[in-house]
Amino acid sequence: MSIRKLGFEESRGLYALLKAEQRPINEILSEFNSTVPHSRHFTICSYLLMLLQDNKILSTTERLIAFALLVDAYSSQNPASNPFISFIINASSLEGSKKVEKAFILQLLGIDGSKNGKEFLKQSASDYVTKFDQSLNELPPLDQLQQQFSDKVHQEPNHCLSKDGSVKNVVPDPDVPPNCDTDSSEFDLRPGTKPKLGTGNKDEAVVGLLSNLSLEGLNPHWIRPLPPRLPILDGELVWVNPEENHELMWDYAMCVDTSRGAAIRDLISKALKGALAPTQQQQVLVQLVKDSKLVYHCGLTPKKLPELVENNPLIAVEILTKLINSPDISEYFTVLVNMEMSLHSMEVVNRLTTAVELPSEFIHMYITNCISSCVNIKDKYMQNRLVRLVCVFLQSLIRNNIINVKDLFIEVQAFCIEFSRIREAAALFRLLKSLE
Repeated sequence: MSIRKLGFEESRGLYALLKAEQRPINEILSEFNSTVPHSRHFTICSYLLMLLQDNKILSTTERLIAFALLVDAYSSQNPASNPFISFIINASSLEGSKKVEKAFILQLLGIDGSKNGKEFLKQSASDYVTKFDQSLNELPPLDQLQQQFSDKVHQEPNHCLSKDGSVKNVVPDPDVPPNCDTDSSEFDLRPGTKPKLGTGNKDEAVVGLLSNLSLEGLNPHWIRPLPPRLPILDGELVWVNPEENHELMWDYAMCVDTSRGAAIRDLISKALKGALAPTQQQQVLVQLVKDSKLVYHCGLTPKKLPELVENNPLIAVEILTKLINSPDISEYFTVLVNMEMSLHSMEVVNRLTTAVELPSEFIHMYITNCISSCVNIKDKYMQNRLVRLVCVFLQSLIRNNIINVKDLFIEVQAFCIEFSRIREAAALFRLLKSLE
């Protein structure tokens, strides 16, 4: 997986969170989750891991905040999904690490035995270090922790054999004593005192480390001898001078009259805006009958179909009849079944059922949409009007054997009972009873 490096501003913002030792830790975690997208958590945690592998880079308080970020970044998921859980568990028992750091990690993992939960995160990292009492904390051995988390710690997949031979990104400075105090920000060269590491340009160095180094390290280059060149066989270079004879393909569409369908496109464009005059409507129908291929050049698309249905339903029926074998007919049906129910849309569907064979799924979906529209309308006058139209429409479909009433019997029966006060609904109910 390719990991995009941290930019300078992103590195500086991350280091600013690590240095906020006086802020409550839960506020730092909240700011991290609100400002850093989840897609960048793995990359940022990988850079935190690089900083935590060397005890001299970060101070104790900075390391506590870094461990809190590592755990909290994946706290909403199963612990097994945290790709850094193995490192975190090993750090809780690593020799040379401070006891306060180990105890803090155990509290993050919830295995310290306390009943306070995440209350310790309400204090700052500085307060946590100050108030820490070593005598009250017993740390379990590493083998016990690994046994407890054996189902959550996984071996690294696809381990590269040359990884152990690569040079790490962070190399210890030989001029810095091994027992140097990283928690101090000043030089103290008095005799008999423990050497302290001054910050100086430490902040710039850490930010530069985050923004300039990659996580891949420096792998050794394996020297491999060049493979010997195979001998050239007879006929191997035939492709250099091919002898195949290619036939010319003539473009029969060249110079073809592109004005085909211009007149009908103009009429369809007008039909989308309003009702055509009888002579214009007849002209469109005659042209479509003469040339069935004109339907593909008339300029109608599924998105424009509702406008044509409402303004000129007869033309819509004729065009849909011609497109019944087109691979795009399903898109037209989808638009027709989802458009607002009206007298014209039911007229189009009713005429189509008698002109061509429609998919039963389309008819059932359209009937369901009609019933739902009648139930959801608030205007009582419009509701009664639409119920009458739907009842007449359903009676026509049933009498012409367009639909199998058994497939929609329960839904249609419930519709008739709900609107039984309307004469057409009562008549439809009697028709259903007669077919039982």
